[in-house]
Amino acid sequence: MSGERDWSIAVAAAPDGVRIEIGLPGLNGAPVTAILALDREEARTLARALLAASGDAMERTFPRASGSGER
Repeated sequence: MSGERDWSIAVAAAPDGVRIEIGLPGLNGAPVTAILALDREEARTLARALLAASGDAMERTFPRASGSGER
C-alpha cells in the first residue's frame, strides 16, 4: 500500500475553537479546500463521531473470531 494520498488536512486552534482545513485534489482540475470553523463543543462532537466511526470500521474490518472467548 502506498503512503501517498491526494488530500490533506490541517488543524489549528482558533480563539473560539478550532479551524479544520481539508484540501482535496479538485473538481475539473481545480483544487478545493473545505474549511470547518468549529466552536469547542462542535469540535468535541466531531471528535467523538470520528472516534466512534473509526472503532466501528475497525470492528467490521477485523471481526472477532467466534468462540475466541472475547467480548
